[in-house]
Amino acid sequence: MPEIRRNLITRDWVIIATERAKRPDELVTPKPVKTVLSSYSANCPFCGGNEERTPIECGRISNGNDWKVRSVPNKFPALITGGEPVMTIQGIYRSIEAIGVHEVVIEHPRHDLTTALLPVEDVANIILLYRQRYQEIKKDPRVRAIIIFKNHGERAGTSLEHPHSQIAATPVVPSQIRIRIEEAIRFFDDTGECLFCRTLQDELAANQRIIVNSEHFVAFIPYAALSPFHIWIFPRRHSSSFDEITDAEVWDLAFTLKTVLAKLYYGLNNPDYNYSIRSIPTDSFAKDYFHWYLAVVPRLGITAGFELGSGMYINPALPEESAKYLAELQIPDSG
Repeated sequence: MPEIRRNLITRDWVIIATERAKRPDELVTPKPVKTVLSSYSANCPFCGGNEERTPIECGRISNGNDWKVRSVPNKFPALITGGEPVMTIQGIYRSIEAIGVHEVVIEHPRHDLTTALLPVEDVANIILLYRQRYQEIKKDPRVRAIIIFKNHGERAGTSLEHPHSQIAATPVVPSQIRIRIEEAIRFFDDTGECLFCRTLQDELAANQRIIVNSEHFVAFIPYAALSPFHIWIFPRRHSSSFDEITDAEVWDLAFTLKTVLAKLYYGLNNPDYNYSIRSIPTDSFAKDYFHWYLAVVPRLGITAGFELGSGMYINPALPEESAKYLAELQIPDSG
């Protein structure tokens, strides 16, 4: 029968719809046949050889004279760098200047690649640049939160084919982050434990929803996953801020993330997805109660009237079956 599960980290109630549950392979979304991409496009501003179209550079990872990953200002930024985030209050109305940072991370010089198929070394370079930019942006006293995210595919919100992700830094703490912090504090006050560490401990003990179990990271589908194949990647070491990631952890996260995305690529026919790194606000120091993590959300369904009207989610995929399907899926070795 259907079951309503609660996600303690997000505080969401989720209906696991067993009566309409689909097998994992039934969630594969047929995609129209696309023209095979070339490794270089003269019209793409992100391709190697077209650097003059993005002349301002925020950061890069290089091998000699050749760049591996670059970060450049977003051409159409949601936040601007100049000025001060001044709050305006008029009765019940609140606004603040949209001061912050909005960058595009160009993940590879080639046009025709996707993160799922990159060698682990190339994925590590992406994460190294994330860390580099996070550490630098964090120095800006106007910034309260840094969000690193990737949109893959049209349903996930991307408009450019060239592999890229983004970094946005805001002068306010978004409510999703604040709610997770408040719940983490409440759990810590009640138990003396980090909610994220306890979640990881219990998931490893249950061993029903684990996808990848590496030296420094664990990828799993949460007990109360909000949507099909919703995946969390937790660091084993307690750390509240992403920029504290070590070099060894960078490489292991690259392996874990690449493996997860490759399993989605081959197991679900390269679905559209978003991933994001959730970290503590920049004005907070290391905390015992908060634990950074990376979330991967395949876009396999739609948010409909029930979700919009109730704030609850209906997940038609059993987390245990979805995790088993991905964990057992064999993927080709791409380095």
